Amino acid sequence: MRKNTQTLLVLLCLIVHFSNAQEVPQLTSKDSIVQSSWMVGLGYNFVDDSGDMLQDLFAVNSEWNALAYPNRVSIGRYFKSGIGVEAIGTYNKYKVGKIIDGKVNQTESDYFAIDSRVTYDLNKLVGETAWFDPYLGGGLGYTEANNTGRTTYNAVIGFRTWFSDRWGLDFNSSGKWRTGDSGTNHIQHAAGVVYQFGIEKELSKKGLKKLALIEALEAEKKRVNDSIANVEREREAAELAERLAREKEAAQLAAAEQARLDAEQKRKQDLRDRIDALGHVYFDLNSSYINKRSKGILDALTVILDENPDVKLRVTSHTDSRGKSTYNKWLSERRVKRTVEFLVAAGIEEERLEAEAFGEDNLLNECNDDTYCPEEKHQINRRSEFIITSF
Repeated sequence: MRKNTQTLLVLLCLIVHFSNAQEVPQLTSKDSIVQSSWMVGLGYNFVDDSGDMLQDLFAVNSEWNALAYPNRVSIGRYFKSGIGVEAIGTYNKYKVGKIIDGKVNQTESDYFAIDSRVTYDLNKLVGETAWFDPYLGGGLGYTEANNTGRTTYNAVIGFRTWFSDRWGLDFNSSGKWRTGDSGTNHIQHAAGVVYQFGIEKELSKKGLKKLALIEALEAEKKRVNDSIANVEREREAAELAERLAREKEAAQLAAAEQARLDAEQKRKQDLRDRIDALGHVYFDLNSSYINKRSKGILDALTVILDENPDVKLRVTSHTDSRGKSTYNKWLSERRVKRTVEFLVAAGIEEERLEAEAFGEDNLLNECNDDTYCPEEKHQINRRSEFIITSF
């Protein structure tokens, strides 16, 4: 009854578990976001040095100077706080026909710039995304343009869009204001490919929420599993108790059986000892008749056989070595026959007795045909023996 109750409890817990089961979400790479990294970039820069600064920003044909090949390189380190530090090198040409400082340019000239800037990732304010990173920044630089060098204060606005954790595009525009009287203020636009390395990632806000959900589901799953495990432990404990009880009972039965076997073995050994203690039935020389002393032994053997009706014997008879072997064989047959007949006459069932004659084959001493022995030694070999064959 107790086992059935425990089984029902286990089934109930399983039903509750599966009815309340919710597929546990898994964290993926989309749930994490790059928090810090190194970044290198290669792309194009476009210079607007028309002199109107923030007017006609998109007068590409008349005011923007560009080259057909990549002409901008950058490297930067970006931190978990959202701060980034960058170094940028650019090259360009002021083309003939473009407006430079309010005039149509008549002579092609080179443009060089080296800039350093600090940026801030606006995702830290508006919410993190894994694919779109707008930023603001400022810094210092040096520009060699229109054959005039100048240091500049720079301001930048831009964004990066990511195709993977490592590869993305960077678009930005920088205003560059001269620090002295030489040179002009101008705008520099940029577009290029960026690659991140030395990346350190952490869960995004969405990832943190998913993690919290996973932990809550795992905790609930653990609670249900613990409940099932408790019921299972109780069931196993009950089964263990039953098994131990069965083993104890089996051990008791085995001990009782062993005690019975030991008692039976002792009984058998006691019977052997009692029969062996009677000794042999001895015969006179050339005689098969049971003498007075031997009758006493057979009477005692009869008592033992009466007390133990399941015992069966093999009766063997022997002679000494004197005389021909054929005669001795015949004589031993007579001796075993008369020994068995005496026991049958005393009331022992004939089927309990097996007779076998050996003649002079099984001498108990050295008294063979080649050895002289006194009469008392020959007497030892003229005998009938009793061997238990069945209990």
